[in-house]
Amino acid sequence: MGARNERLRWQLTAGVLRALHLESLATRYSRKAVMAGFSLINGGVSIALVAFVALVTQEAFIFPSLGATAFILFHVPMAEPASPRNTLCGHFLGAVMGLLSLYVFGLQNHPSAFLEGVDGARVGAAALSLGLTGCLMVLFRVPHPPAGATALIVSLGLMPDPAQLPILMAGVLILLAHAFIMNRLSGIPYPLWRSRGNGAAGAALAKPL
Repeated sequence: MGARNERLRWQLTAGVLRALHLESLATRYSRKAVMAGFSLINGGVSIALVAFVALVTQEAFIFPSLGATAFILFHVPMAEPASPRNTLCGHFLGAVMGLLSLYVFGLQNHPSAFLEGVDGARVGAAALSLGLTGCLMVLFRVPHPPAGATALIVSLGLMPDPAQLPILMAGVLILLAHAFIMNRLSGIPYPLWRSRGNGAAGAALAKPL
């Protein structure tokens, strides 16, 4: 799987270079250097797009766990956690479980843990939010590791307002739209909406470059 993912990552990078008429970079520098540079630029652009929307609207479209999501979407785009279904459902579950945990422990109107400090109730809220998020992602078969960070962001009081949930999900959608454009531009048949079984997924990853 590691070798297949490596080929897929190079396909993504090389495809974008071709689309931008920058193929010479692939011959001038090593493959690792080109892919690292692509990750630097593409990751920065992805988050900058979301941050720009946040700047214009003055709403919390950007939050820390989007960084991990961006890396997954462009580093292993055909892996199951990178699918739009997993990404959307994972972050939604994380945010909702974070909110639920705040209410269970009576912290919905408290300042964040970074201002108020950590006490027993905050420990319980953080543990419950992450545990429930992991449990539900397994039950619904929508694993997306960055969603665990979303659960903690909410349960630690950084995004405690339920009205922020649609804005949070809109930030995820912006990132998915960028992933769709960049992956399709490079010729990768993104998105994989859900698990297609080992055979189909393997066939997609083994596609000649």
